[in-house]
Order: sequence, then C-alpha cells, then structure tokens
Amino acid sequence: MTTVTASNLKINHRDVLGRVQYSHERIAVTYHGKEIAAMVPMEDVRLLERLEEALDALDAIESIHEADREGTVSLPELRKQLGR
Repeated sequence: MTTVTASNLKINHRDVLGRVQYSHERIAVTYHGKEIAAMVPMEDVRLLERLEEALDALDAIESIHEADREGTVSLPELRKQLGR
C-alpha cells in the first residue's frame, strides 16, 4: 500500500484523491510516522460493508443454533439471576 503523510495530503489532496478514484489505489495516511487512516476506493468500502453484514448474519445463525442447543431464559428469569 502506498503511503502519504498528512501534510503531503493537505498539499496534494487532489492528486491523492484522483489516484484513489481513478487508479483504485489504496493509500495509507501517516502522521508522525504512524499510519492513522486509509483512503480507499468506494468499491472497497462497499465490499467491507457486505463482508460485515455476512459476518453479522453468521453470528445471528450461530446464536440461534446456540439457543436451540442450550435453551433460552426469559427476561424476568434473567433479571432474577442477575439480582435486579
């Protein structure tokens, strides 16, 4: 991944944005030598969002299976167990 300093980004933001938009580059932004952010094409962001949704769906399915295996507890019972 290409890197650019925050100060360089401030000066050359049009060039950097163009590289991300048209060349589909992924660019890490550094500040005092540390990577603090990344500029990525929107297609990458959309893919990450779809992956997060897929992982959330898998977690939900696993939770349903766990509830089927181990059973569930009503809210009043849970409050009782927690002493509330």
